[in-house]
Amino acid sequence: MTSPDWPDGPHESVSYGAASMPDGPADPPSATNGPGASGTRRRRRRRLGSYVAVAVVLLAVVVGVAIWAPWRKAPVLPPTGLAAGVRTTSSVTFHWSGPATGPSPDKYLILHNGKVIGSVPGTVTSFHAARLGPATAYKYRVAAVRGGDRSALSPILTVNTKAPPISAARWQGRWTVDIRITKGAGALRGKGATGWTEAWRTSPICPVRACAVQVTGGLNRQTFKATLARTGAVYTGTTKADVFRCGQSGSSAPIKSTLTFRVTVTSAQPVKGAWLAGAWTGQMEISSPYTLGRTFYCKAFKLTTKISASF
Repeated sequence: MTSPDWPDGPHESVSYGAASMPDGPADPPSATNGPGASGTRRRRRRRLGSYVAVAVVLLAVVVGVAIWAPWRKAPVLPPTGLAAGVRTTSSVTFHWSGPATGPSPDKYLILHNGKVIGSVPGTVTSFHAARLGPATAYKYRVAAVRGGDRSALSPILTVNTKAPPISAARWQGRWTVDIRITKGAGALRGKGATGWTEAWRTSPICPVRACAVQVTGGLNRQTFKATLARTGAVYTGTTKADVFRCGQSGSSAPIKSTLTFRVTVTSAQPVKGAWLAGAWTGQMEISSPYTLGRTFYCKAFKLTTKISASF
């Protein structure tokens, strides 16, 4: 007796399984091709269903990646294009560009000489630095900050404040003054009478800026003081001092001379944030009256000198 075909039995896998499907364009067997045809169609549908399930899972993974990627944390980009703006003798302004793409930073940090000196909101792309020294170079860098993260530093920007006019220079300091007699030297005796150097000091009478000064210095081994008024870069004034003596050594009388000054500041320079005179030149006249001693006298005379000094 022969056994009937068993469509779902294990020996169907040899003749009708998916692994042994024929190649080429031939159509699959129809339901009339044998008693196992219906079982074969069911297995094909089950296998096709498994292929679709895998495809759906893979599609879900791809979609998941596409949804997740935009939420990655964007990097904090450093500012670019730093450039100087308006400059004065005591301030500078500079600006930069924010990120071309991505979110804006929360704020920008401004650094000078490696130290943070200020900040501006992330919507602002410029900075104004004030209270600076004149004719001085300042170096700045900028960094962006977002969510507590800080970007790399921008390239260094060097900005120079403007130089004030020479007339605004403050005339102060210690000077080695060169004195040269240009007229009247014949009235004097002794070596070096036509030229020598002296130590002078100029002290402005105001705490800041250019203003009148008091000059204290030596002249012919004597000391004098004079207050000179300022008009722009020119200082003028007079004083009286005993800078010469009449008579012989051991028996002489002081000569009350009048000193008249006219000085012009010729150069200036920045010094520790201040705008100071760097060089000056001018004229000093010494007018000496007739002087009478016990057994001698000295005629009146006048000396004209050129005075100058520089740092």
